[in-house]
Amino acid sequence: MDDTRADDWLSRFPALVAVPQAERQRLLAAAQVLHVPVGVTIFRPGDVCDNYFMVVEGSVRVQKVAENGREIVLYRVESGETCVLTTSCLLASERYPAEGVTETDVLARALPLASFHALLSSSETFRRFVFSSFSARMADLMALVEAVAFGRMDSRLAQRLLALGGSSGRIVITHQQLAAELGSAREVVSRLLKEFERHGWITLDRGQIVVRDIAALTLSAGQPSL
Repeated sequence: MDDTRADDWLSRFPALVAVPQAERQRLLAAAQVLHVPVGVTIFRPGDVCDNYFMVVEGSVRVQKVAENGREIVLYRVESGETCVLTTSCLLASERYPAEGVTETDVLARALPLASFHALLSSSETFRRFVFSSFSARMADLMALVEAVAFGRMDSRLAQRLLALGGSSGRIVITHQQLAAELGSAREVVSRLLKEFERHGWITLDRGQIVVRDIAALTLSAGQPSL
């Protein structure tokens, strides 16, 4: 992974490019380089939040796991993004309510708590960046809550398969992983997948799904056909 040098990493966060020079230097001096390999849990429920994370490269999956083992993927933090739970915990002096797991090798910058609050107080540009990122992610979370609470599971599953299928139509994923993505039970997802297969829309194989009828999935997803 490229260890982005000097202030090059700021280019991944366009809103920070306009930070005045003095504040820019404070940000660059305080932000610590983090290399995290794939599959590492970087925070867990109850952990103290003492750094503002900015992902330069890679992807972190943020998820909530219930006591019965059910899980839901809340969102992903990717290149040029920050974590809304981290921001919320830093602002409210609260502990993490969910966990974050690296899905790839991750290169990030961590701004310590004291530096975060100092820049938040002194830099209008940094303050706008923090709250703009926070607002955008909160909108995504509200959309997720609405989908889980009111959306039809067959439509949401079809949407997710279309999103994951790409040009090849071949998706390497387990039923449990799909259930976590959708905030549902594995049994529900498995039943719907078998129904999709019976209609000829997909083919199920061990550890993967092959999309056979994009038009039918698009119709089920409630999306306009191409």
